[in-house]
Amino acid sequence: MPASSPTYDPAARAQAIAQAGSIAAAIASGALPACIDTTLSEAVVLGLLLQGVRRYVCVLGHGSTDLGEILRIYSDAGVAHAINVRHETAASHAAAALRWVTGEKAAVLTSIGPGALQAMAGSLVASSDGLGLWYLFGDETTEDEGPNMQQIPKHEQSLYLKLCDTLGHGYCLHTPAALGTALRRGSYVVDHPYRQGPFFLLLPLNTQPARMVGLHLRELTVSLPPPAAAPCADAELLAATATALLDAERLVVKAGAGARAAGSEVQRFLALCGGVLVPGPRVTGLLPYEHPRNMLIGGSKGTLCGNFAMENADLLVALGTRAVCQSDSSRTAYPNVRAVIGVNADYRDALHYSGSIPLVGDVTATLALLNDHLEQQVRRRASDWEERTAPWLAACAHRKAEWLAFKDQRYAVRALYDPVWQREVLTQPTAIKVAADWARDRDAVTFFDAGDVQANGFQVAEDDRVGRTFTETGASYMGFAVSALLASALAARPFFGLAITGDGSFSMNPQILIDGVQHGVHGCILLLDNRRMAAISSLQRAQYGRDFATSDSVAVDYVALARAVTGVKALFGGHERGALRAALDEAHAYPGLSLIHVPVYFGDDPLGGFGAYGRWNVGNWVTETQQIRHRIGL
Repeated sequence: MPASSPTYDPAARAQAIAQAGSIAAAIASGALPACIDTTLSEAVVLGLLLQGVRRYVCVLGHGSTDLGEILRIYSDAGVAHAINVRHETAASHAAAALRWVTGEKAAVLTSIGPGALQAMAGSLVASSDGLGLWYLFGDETTEDEGPNMQQIPKHEQSLYLKLCDTLGHGYCLHTPAALGTALRRGSYVVDHPYRQGPFFLLLPLNTQPARMVGLHLRELTVSLPPPAAAPCADAELLAATATALLDAERLVVKAGAGARAAGSEVQRFLALCGGVLVPGPRVTGLLPYEHPRNMLIGGSKGTLCGNFAMENADLLVALGTRAVCQSDSSRTAYPNVRAVIGVNADYRDALHYSGSIPLVGDVTATLALLNDHLEQQVRRRASDWEERTAPWLAACAHRKAEWLAFKDQRYAVRALYDPVWQREVLTQPTAIKVAADWARDRDAVTFFDAGDVQANGFQVAEDDRVGRTFTETGASYMGFAVSALLASALAARPFFGLAITGDGSFSMNPQILIDGVQHGVHGCILLLDNRRMAAISSLQRAQYGRDFATSDSVAVDYVALARAVTGVKALFGGHERGALRAALDEAHAYPGLSLIHVPVYFGDDPLGGFGAYGRWNVGNWVTETQQIRHRIGL
C-alpha cells in the first residue's frame, strides 16, 4: 500500500495504541478504528501484540526488511521492543531464556535462507524444554518468478515449511487474509497448557508489504489456551493408585519439568507414602537440597544417592518427566521396580514405561487429588507401612551422607597440577561450587552451559527452590548459557545473570560480548577453560582408554579477547578460591557485562571431578546397556 495513502498510517496507529495502553483500549476510545487498511507486516505485529508479544530479537536481512520497518515504527512508539543481535541461534537462545526465566513471550525474526536455518537449529531448545516461542522467517516469493536468493535450491514448493513442520509447527502466509488462522494455530503451540513449543510463521518476501484493505482487528484476536490441563479426577483409579503406593516398601519419585510447580504437593506426597525424590536437572530445587527425602540428581551423570534410590526402588512414580536417556540411564535405571505410576498431562509420557498406571492430567492438580486419597487410606490403615518404609529411608539417608562427604572431599582440594597449564589450577567442581554459592547469596540467576560444566553443575547445585539455576539438558545446546544472558536486557524486570560456560561452548557464541554491551546486559560470563571438550574427552577415556579430537593446542587469551570489546569488563579469576570470589564481586559491582577467565584442571585424578554412576546407550557400552534394558523389560 503506498505510503501516501491517507488510511495507511502505521505511525499514527502505534501512537494511538501507546497512549491508550492496548489495542482494545485504543478501539474503545475511538483513537483506533476496528477496521483498518494495512499491510501484512503491520497486521502480524498487531496480531502478536494482541497475544502479549512485545519483544523481538532480530537478525534482519533482505527477507525481512518490510517487517523490520514496521518494528522500527512500533518500537519508536514504545509499543514493541526490538533488539538486533549478531547470530540467529543466539537470538533463539535469548528468547528461550526470557520465556524460561520470566514467562514473557518473544518472537525471533530472521531473513530467508541460512539465517532461518540457524534459528531453526536454536529452536531445538524451545522444543526440547517446552518453551513457547514465535519464529518469523522470510520465505521465497509466492509468484515463483525464478529462484530466490537464499531459498533452498530445489525445484519444489514449500521446502522451508516442510522443515518447520518437522521441527515444530509452521504456517506459510502465502495468502495474507489467512493471518487470523495462522495466529490461532500459533497460539495453540506457543501457549499450550502443558507442552509449549516453537511456532514458525513464514512470510514470503512479496506478501509482507501486500495490501490488506478493511481488515477487522477482531480477526486477529485469539482466545489463548487455558493455563493448565484438567487433573485426573477418576476416583476409582486414584484410590487404587493410593493403595499400590502404600503397599510399596521402596518408593522413588522421579520428577521432571512438568512437576516444577508441584513442590508443596510433592512434599506432602512423600510424607504420606514414605518415598524419596530424585529430581531431574530442570527441577533441582523442587525440594530444598538439604531435605531428607531429596536424593538429588540421578542418571548417567547423577549422584551416588540419586542412582541408589533409582536402582533399588520397587515402585516408581514418574512425575511430569519425559524420561530422557541420560536421566533414566537409557531406560535401565530401575531394575527392581515392579510397578510404575505415570503422572503427566501428556498420555504418551504417562505411558512411557511398560505396564504404567497412567494418571493423565495437570501434574500439580492430579497429585493434590491423589494426596487426598492417600490421606483417607492412611487414616484407615495401621502404622505398618511406616515401619516397612523406615529401612528404605534410612538406607537412602546413609547413601546421601556418603555423597555429601564425597563432594566435600573434592571441595577440600585447593588445586591440582595440570600439564596443559603447567601449574596447579582450580578443579571444575571447586570453581563451580564457589560460583554457585556466590550466586545463591546474591539471588543471581545461574545458567549452565552444555558439556562438562553442565554435568558438574547439576551435581554441585544446592538449590532451595526452582528457578535458581537453569541447565539446558533437553537439546544440550552448547553456547546457550552465554546467549541466555541477553534475556535480562529483554525482561520487564531485569535480573543479574551468571553464565557458567566452558571454553568450547563460549567459542561457539562469543557474540554475546558485543550484543550484551549493545543492549545493556548486567551479568557475568564465568569461563572455565580446560582447553578441550572435557565431557567427551572423559567419555572417550572411560570407553576406549584414550581421548581423540576433543582438545586443541591453541592458547587463547580470553581476557584480552573480552577486553577488546569496549564496555566489557574482563577479569582473570586466578588459581584459588579467594581470587575467584573477588573477581565475582568485582563483576557484580560493574554495571554492565563482565567476563571472568579461570583455567581449570582436566585429567585422571579422581579428586578433579565427581564421576559418573549410571549407564548410557552410547559407544562400546551399547550392547551391555541394551541387554540390561531388555532383561528388565520396563
